[in-house]
Amino acid sequence: MDFTLPIKLQDLQMELREFLREHVYPLEKGFDETRFRELLPALQVVRAEVKRRGWWAPALPEELGGMGLSLLDFATVSEELGRSPLGHFVFNCQAPDISTMELLHVHASAEQKERYLQPLAAGEIRSCFAMTEPDFAGSNPVWMGTIARRDGDHYMLSGRKWFCSSADGATFALVMAQTDPEATDLHKRASLFLVPTDTPGWRLVRNLPVMGLPGQDWPSHAEIALEECRVPASAMLAEPGQGFSLAQQRLGPGRIHHTMRWIGIAERAFELSCQRAVFRQLAPGKTLAEEACVQHWVADMRADIESARLLVMRTAWRLEHLGNKQAALDVSLIKFSTAAMLGRVLDRAVQIHGGLGLLDDLPLAFWYRHERGARIYDGTDEVHRSSAGRRILKSWK
Repeated sequence: MDFTLPIKLQDLQMELREFLREHVYPLEKGFDETRFRELLPALQVVRAEVKRRGWWAPALPEELGGMGLSLLDFATVSEELGRSPLGHFVFNCQAPDISTMELLHVHASAEQKERYLQPLAAGEIRSCFAMTEPDFAGSNPVWMGTIARRDGDHYMLSGRKWFCSSADGATFALVMAQTDPEATDLHKRASLFLVPTDTPGWRLVRNLPVMGLPGQDWPSHAEIALEECRVPASAMLAEPGQGFSLAQQRLGPGRIHHTMRWIGIAERAFELSCQRAVFRQLAPGKTLAEEACVQHWVADMRADIESARLLVMRTAWRLEHLGNKQAALDVSLIKFSTAAMLGRVLDRAVQIHGGLGLLDDLPLAFWYRHERGARIYDGTDEVHRSSAGRRILKSWK
């Protein structure tokens, strides 16, 4: 089996790595999730350069202004961009927008594409996804309190959502709401709506203080109140009762995006750790790298990263060639195993850096705060482990 990347993809990988080092890494020193808008002017300059070089929206088809990469090729690109907290944003393939664009490209009406998809693909606006609710377990996506009540040619949306990533400053939201609360099939109760955030009745209650820090703009997670939020029936995405199905279609490839980004984070943490170990002196003539425990940590980190990458790339191949249903087990496996890998790598990286690892002088502390959520969002470890276990045991019957 040949694990070598195509030459063209290898070249792109190296070009992106150099671009990040030259244009994006320097901006990390000014990156503060609580004051993100202060950094936006500098980021827009870099985004314009990305467009000029033809690297914009690598996962989108060319007719939408993207590079048209396959899921497998984008997995490699996503890893490279994951080396910086700003990488995906600069290339307009950041969560939650990338998954929203992919979903709209397949399911949106012509009018919806013109109003939402085209400006989103151009990087002119941002979106958010409103599914999780504070009063209902996120691990049970068919159980929610938000209702969409039919009112003539409109729907009235009422309920509360939270952990709506990037809602602060978003132009519109994809909102999951029950349109048929009494449906016998629990998976057909909800529908998905495109809701402009300036609609009366949409209210951003607060940016949630994740690990004590409320983000701003794109790196934020909001609590939202829907208070008789009135939208036309044409705001529904696809057909009534397809909310759960659409959400699952959105989350499948999205987990590939997340896991490859996590591998990129782990690679950067590994690089920083090796540099720290080699150059940090414990005493004249003695470095961290000479400590056996540090040698063990970097060996474990390398093994963790390589193992995760192989499993994720295999899953990307299966998703692309066999589809969501056939790759469901693989997606669950990479979700919990790659999240666990990332946690181990980041913890060792912080330990190697000592006190410096706790400061925002490096991206490690930001990742350590925010990527603990990797084991919770898009399905908790426990949900994916249970799902994977059931599928495995069922195949033995």
